[in-house]
Amino acid sequence: MSNAKILLVDDEPNIRRSLEMILRSAGYASEEAASAHEAEQKLAGQHFDLMLLDIVMPELDGLEFLKRTRELPARPIVIMVSGNATIENAVAATREGAYDFIEKPITKDKLLLTIKNALAQKRLAEENVRLRREITSRFEMIGGSAGLAKIHEQINRVAPANTRVLILGESGTGKELVARAIHEASERAKQPFVKVNCAAIPEDLIESELFGHEKGAFTGATATREGKFQQAHHGTLFLDEVGDMSLKAQAKVLRVLQEGEFERVGGSQTFRVDVRVLAATNKNLEAEAQAGKFREDLLFRLNVVPIYLPPLRERKEDVITLIQHFTAHYCKENGFRLKTFAPEALARLREYSWPGNVRELRNTVERMVIMTPGDHIAASDLPLSLQTPVASKLGAFQPGVTLRDIRDRIEREYIQSCLAATAGNMSQAAELLGIERSNLYKKMKALGIAEK
Repeated sequence: MSNAKILLVDDEPNIRRSLEMILRSAGYASEEAASAHEAEQKLAGQHFDLMLLDIVMPELDGLEFLKRTRELPARPIVIMVSGNATIENAVAATREGAYDFIEKPITKDKLLLTIKNALAQKRLAEENVRLRREITSRFEMIGGSAGLAKIHEQINRVAPANTRVLILGESGTGKELVARAIHEASERAKQPFVKVNCAAIPEDLIESELFGHEKGAFTGATATREGKFQQAHHGTLFLDEVGDMSLKAQAKVLRVLQEGEFERVGGSQTFRVDVRVLAATNKNLEAEAQAGKFREDLLFRLNVVPIYLPPLRERKEDVITLIQHFTAHYCKENGFRLKTFAPEALARLREYSWPGNVRELRNTVERMVIMTPGDHIAASDLPLSLQTPVASKLGAFQPGVTLRDIRDRIEREYIQSCLAATAGNMSQAAELLGIERSNLYKKMKALGIAEK
């Protein structure tokens, strides 16, 4: 980080000059300030990676100025400098967030080493923030439907508590996203989030995966290994597809939930853990319990607060938003210019039932982004299963329902889907429908469709 920009704050011109020469020889860019007030003005108008700040200065000393800088949105890392260093000053500076404290006269080697270490720490902190933001955005729940708003409300209510949550919903609805959101909004956010896919682990290995094993416990156990419960100590353990767990493993999980302790496979030592357990399933666990396939007492322990995720077909208003989100993501990931979907393509995507839910939609968008050569994705570019025109489900015969009723229902649904696909743009919707804009207004009025 030799291209880092450093602000020198000292009321003595000779010291600023000598520091500037040292920094220039090391490849650093620097600016000078003769007082705290001058430094404040420079910080307001420019970005600095590091600040060398003298303590003893007229008008406003360095420690007081350091306190002020805590409110800055992009505060540089600070190294305090003093010719009269005391333990009290060093402690006070550290409390206010200074990285280090060095004494005058300043030696070149000491100064450059301190700066190098400070910038390395700053770079590491920024990388951690970037990675955390990237992870958070990767697991963000996208959409503005009433169903999703209710999920967010439930997450906000349950996250601060330490209670267990059972997340219910079809495959692909985003149950893991809910679990991660609960963890990130809880007091355990800085502790581990550990996921176990109970359906993907063979029955004879699930206990070892959850609780660990001792060396020699079974064939292939060449070393002692920690299980997921220990890895999640003080954090959150997410048991995905918990309905696929064996009854034997269920009994051990029940003991951990009741007593907070367990033994590794092949071991006798008891381990205690502090873990918040979140579970998810696409099965009806009550029916599974009645059939003897799931322990009823474990169900009661897990199902303290249930959260149900509606399938994508029940929140179609989120489909277009999700398509736009996934398109931007995969275009960026593959280095493509941002691609757009034709209104007719969006209408067909919106009306599709999505049996695989958000996961299926995400995979479809990724395939379209990669396989469509141009920047515009037309209806003809969609998978064959989605290239049939949008059709309403008419249902069985209903007494009193006329052909006109059916026709009006079909027209109403299709116009609404076209309006949704074009975000309410009347001209684009009329073009998609193949009618004049004035005729669209008449149709909407006759069918009782409100203009957005």
